[in-house]
Amino acid sequence: MKRCLFLAIVAIISVSCLKKKTEKSAKPNSVETPETSKLNTLFKPGEQGYACFRIPAVITTNNGSVIAFSEARKSGCSDTGDIDLVMKKSTDNGVTWSALQVIWDDNDNVCGNPAPVLDTETGTVHLLATWNNGKDHESEIINGTSIDSRLVYQLTSIDDGQTWSEPKNITASVKKPNWTWYATGPVHSIQLKKGRHKGRLVIPCDHIEKDTKKYFSHVFYSDDHGVSWKLGGTTPSDQVNECTVAELSNGDLLLNMRNYNREAIKSRQIAISKDGGDTWVNQKFDTELPEPRCQGALLSVKNKAKNILLFTNPADSISRVNMTLSVSFDEGLSWDKKLPIYPSYAAYSDLTELKNGNILVLYEAGEHNPYEGIHYKIISKNKIYN
Repeated sequence: MKRCLFLAIVAIISVSCLKKKTEKSAKPNSVETPETSKLNTLFKPGEQGYACFRIPAVITTNNGSVIAFSEARKSGCSDTGDIDLVMKKSTDNGVTWSALQVIWDDNDNVCGNPAPVLDTETGTVHLLATWNNGKDHESEIINGTSIDSRLVYQLTSIDDGQTWSEPKNITASVKKPNWTWYATGPVHSIQLKKGRHKGRLVIPCDHIEKDTKKYFSHVFYSDDHGVSWKLGGTTPSDQVNECTVAELSNGDLLLNMRNYNREAIKSRQIAISKDGGDTWVNQKFDTELPEPRCQGALLSVKNKAKNILLFTNPADSISRVNMTLSVSFDEGLSWDKKLPIYPSYAAYSDLTELKNGNILVLYEAGEHNPYEGIHYKIISKNKIYN
C-alpha cells in the first residue's frame, strides 16, 4: 500500500514538472504570445482566394461609415506579384463589417500602398495608390532595371465606398524624373482645417533618388478638391521613407517618418512644415517613439477643444512586436501615455476616430509572425483621454 502511494506521488510530481517545462518552451523568446481569440480579424488569409492581406489603411466618412483598406496578395505575402486593392466597410462604428470588395485589380500587376483621404467639404473619398508591373521587384525598380516604373494613381468614391472611379494616372504631377521607387502612405492622408491652406488635401509619401539611391519622405497635395495635384516639399535629410502627417493646433504640419538611420537612434524621425507642406524643416529624432524600422500612423483628434495626437506602431527598437497606441497631450513634444494594442508580433497599422469618439486601430499581427492577418481593436475615448 505504501509502495503504491509512493509511486502515485512520484507520477504526479513528474507530470507537473513536465507540464511546466512544456509551457515554458512553448513561448517565443522575449515575446508574449496571447491567444488567437484576442485578435479581431478583419482581413483573413484565404478569404476570396487571397493568400495574404497586408498594408492597412482606414478612414471615417462624413456619414460615419468606416472604410478599411488593404492590399490583397494572391500568391503569398511577397511585395511582388498579383496584388489588388480591397476594402470592407462598417456603418455601426466597427461592430459589424461588409463583405470583401475589390477596388482595383489590374491582372497580375501590383496595385497597392493605399493612402485614403476624406474631403469633408464634398464628402468624396480620394484613394491615392501606387502601381508597378507584377514581375518587377523593388530592387530592380530602384536600380533602373525594371520592366516598368513605379506609377501614382487616384481613385474616388462619392458614395462612401460603394463604387469607385477608374484609376487615374497622376504620376506626371507628383513624381520627379530622377525618382525611382515611390510610395503613397501607406496610411490615411489629411485635409487641412486651418489657415490660408484650409481645405488642402495632403498625401504623405516617400521616394528614392535614382543616382544617389537615398531615401526621402515628401508630400503632394490638392487645393481644388482632388481635380489636380501638386508636388510638395521633400525632407531636408535622407534615410527616411514611409511617413504619416498630422495638422497641429497652430496650423503647422507634423511629419512622422520611418527611420533608416539606425546607427544614431533607433526611433522615429519627425519634421515640421509651416507652409502647408511646401517645405519641411527641423528634421530630428523623436526619441520617445522607438521603432524597429517599420511604418507607423499619426492622427490628430480633438478632446474638449484641445488637440491630441495619437500614434501607432510596433513600439520596439529591434523587432516588429508590441503594437502600441501612444498619446501626446502637448502636440508631440512628449508621449506620456502608452496603451498596449497587441504584445506579440505586429507590423503596419492605421487608426481613425469613430463617429462616437472612440478610436479604431487597424493593424497587422499574428502569433508566429506579423503577417497572419489584419485585425482591429476599438479603444474607448475615456481610456485614451482620462
